[in-house]
Amino acid sequence: MNIKEIKEIVGLMNENEIAEFMIEREGFKLSIRKGSAGVPAPVPGQAPAAAAAPQPPEEAAAKGEPEGVYIASPMVGTFYTSPSPDSPPFVEIGREVDEDTTVCIIEAMKVMNEIKAERKGRILEVLAENGEAVEFGKRLFRIG
Repeated sequence: MNIKEIKEIVGLMNENEIAEFMIEREGFKLSIRKGSAGVPAPVPGQAPAAAAAPQPPEEAAAKGEPEGVYIASPMVGTFYTSPSPDSPPFVEIGREVDEDTTVCIIEAMKVMNEIKAERKGRILEVLAENGEAVEFGKRLFRIG
């Protein structure tokens, strides 16, 4: 893959509002993720920026939802709480997380994508089951 092809991919990402792109072929792997500094990018397996934003208490109460920030799936895939069946989960309820804490893995097209918390907080709720198929935007965790 050459720089011209990469520029075309970035152009297509911009035109189609795609936040993350991954390709792997013949020993070559390319992963592109875009987002603003300090603002989480809506990446497959993670929440769009609006879903990742804290919800005002009045708005949450009006919707009948608990307060907090949600980590949503940035992609369609299979949700895993740990790196292997015999490993402990990445996070559990009550655990403190920060921007770089891996909270889960989403498997998509045989690629294991580590999902980061992208903000500081405490895990208040795990909203998906291990091994569950998840859609883009599905809430996976609630943090506060």
